[in-house]
Amino acid sequence: MSVDKKPDHIVYDEETGTYNAALLPYSSGVAAPKITTPDITSWKQTNINKVNHEIKSQFDQLKAQYEAMTQQYEDNQLVYGATFSFEPIVGETYHLYLNRKGIHFLSVIAPAECSWEHVGTFRLSSDKLWERLAS
Repeated sequence: MSVDKKPDHIVYDEETGTYNAALLPYSSGVAAPKITTPDITSWKQTNINKVNHEIKSQFDQLKAQYEAMTQQYEDNQLVYGATFSFEPIVGETYHLYLNRKGIHFLSVIAPAECSWEHVGTFRLSSDKLWERLAS
């Protein structure tokens, strides 16, 4: 054994020339407990499931918003593409019909008061968007 060689249980830093066992963040004695890493598999799995559920929930909300926006776009295309000879008033209710020639037209006449094919009931919002009302 060399004079410079220290036993394994002695913690000696050769760069600084000091014994630094007390400065280590872990125990260095031969009687010290074994250092083991905890098994976090169940923790990971639980949190993966929670995160996946949260992301799916957010995705479903976005999907529902997208479908509502698409429906609103289609409704607005339908109403603005219809025939009408008056300027609609914001906040008023109008009815969209399909005539015998297959042309959509907008009217103030309620479905109960006429025999045309009723497509939907709409209200013009202040943003000039047509909002479909429950029939």
